[in-house]
Amino acid sequence: MALRIPCNCCIPFSNHQSSASNAFYTAAFTNRRKSTSAARAELRTQVDVTARTAYSSPSGEVPTHKVTVHDTQRGIVHEFVVPEDQYILHTAESQNITLPFACRHGCCTSCAVRIKNGQIRQPEALGISAELKEKGYALLCVGFPSTDVEVETQDEDEVYWLQFGRYFARGPVERDDYALELAMGDE
Repeated sequence: MALRIPCNCCIPFSNHQSSASNAFYTAAFTNRRKSTSAARAELRTQVDVTARTAYSSPSGEVPTHKVTVHDTQRGIVHEFVVPEDQYILHTAESQNITLPFACRHGCCTSCAVRIKNGQIRQPEALGISAELKEKGYALLCVGFPSTDVEVETQDEDEVYWLQFGRYFARGPVERDDYALELAMGDE
């Protein structure tokens, strides 16, 4: 008997599966289809304010803060509650809120935001310099809210340029015909 590992969106067609496991995969496929159509509806909405306040910390003692994210790429405003000891991105995803991200480790600029109001603690944010942090930039994947906070998503390339551009771009490249002749002479 061959071992099959189906993906989240596939319904197994094997006759060797029990009816209980088929029911499980059918339910998983249906839920995925519903979440995909919900995501499409969210993208079609020009400005959608999502308010979610049902989250409670497991211990019940950790303070929570309201986080407002203005997703400028998609024209959506998300409002949700995040405990001080939880990453903003992780908590948003647990509440079915889709925000931009890539690495989840604070090493890139995909989830970069500009803080409009409030404070975010981000001790593990390697993807942005101390200088950019002082200018109000933060990374949602490794950011903890310290107060109620309002942020605005940023263009990843723009933040990357602010972070690394001065090191990699030293102005226009001048053509050096002599170096070109030397390089061509080696062939």
